[in-house]
Amino acid sequence: MMKKYATYGMVGAGLNSFIGNVHRVAAGFDGLASLASGCFSRNEERNRACGEFYKLDPERVYGDFQEMAKKEGAREDGIDFVVISAPNNVHYETAKVFLENGIHVLCEKPLCFEVEEAEELKKIAAEKGLLFCVNYSYSGNNMVKEARELIQSGQIGEVIDVNAEYLQEYLVDDIGKGDQTMNRLSSWRKDPEIAGISNCVGDIGTHIENTVAYMTGLRVKRVAAKLDYFGQPLDLNANMLVEFDNGAHGVFCSSQVCVGHMNGLVTRIFGTEGSIEWHEEEPNVLYVTKKGQPMQIYHRGMAYVSGRSAEMNRLPAGHPEGLYEAFANIYKVWIGAVLKKQNGETLSETDLDFPDLDDGIEGVRFIHAAVKSSQEDSAWTEL
Repeated sequence: MMKKYATYGMVGAGLNSFIGNVHRVAAGFDGLASLASGCFSRNEERNRACGEFYKLDPERVYGDFQEMAKKEGAREDGIDFVVISAPNNVHYETAKVFLENGIHVLCEKPLCFEVEEAEELKKIAAEKGLLFCVNYSYSGNNMVKEARELIQSGQIGEVIDVNAEYLQEYLVDDIGKGDQTMNRLSSWRKDPEIAGISNCVGDIGTHIENTVAYMTGLRVKRVAAKLDYFGQPLDLNANMLVEFDNGAHGVFCSSQVCVGHMNGLVTRIFGTEGSIEWHEEEPNVLYVTKKGQPMQIYHRGMAYVSGRSAEMNRLPAGHPEGLYEAFANIYKVWIGAVLKKQNGETLSETDLDFPDLDDGIEGVRFIHAAVKSSQEDSAWTEL
């Protein structure tokens, strides 16, 4: 009997988790999956309270993710996939144990600390025949998909330059303060034991790298970076020159100390025949300029948008879609792929339109290259 509905579990994503709640809402957005199990917190009381809030069977609320992976993998009605929405330091070991127990994995970025760990996860997933999604969420935005269609169909010619930034201000008060200021959102992101070797590049710089890669099909070949720490153990600001695999160059800037900017992911792609620009804070529009012509403003949901963007459209034009919908678009494709895989069906390229382990590996390589380059006086460093 064909499986038409998926169940999933969560690791992390407690009741007060911002990103965990976005995952949970997005996973259920299209009615294709429901939460069935979880290990939400290492704190027993909080973990139990979370399971009660979500009305889960107490036997499927686990004290640790190892127990969860083993028991869910052995159940006849075990979860189809797991969502890992815990801090960075547990991504690798959590993903590994679920893969080893035959469970598909959707993991927050960055994928893990080391490139070797990322490649090991890819090897296990391939051996087990399992799917793996790394949540670079902005690839789920409709107008990012439209940009991808336009660029890859040659509408702006050959890509010759990229200028992209992701600017926030929420850590500006932490400049020079060491551990004296502990912004709730940053308390673990600035801790190398939990976040890894980078805060700013790892948290938001990798979103630039992946969004540009998704739009253009290009990969960063090498980087010359300068990271600023401002008295913190991890970076709060980064300026990077990048070189792509087609020989084009670009500039990436990621920062959490730029006053006046809230969540300013902006990508500008320049080609020989035109340019494309997208702003995450205005996600429903795309700016397209053809050589010798005035700028055009594309609106999500209109009849002129391309196939993939039209397919993923949820609301009529003028009704704004945002972060939840972008996550939900990734989940819609992901859950569809998991169900087809569970049913033994062949997956198409469209079925796999979500960020995968190769994207996750590129993200880890990018972080390491940026940090190494900065340590070596901004020397060009290969990914």
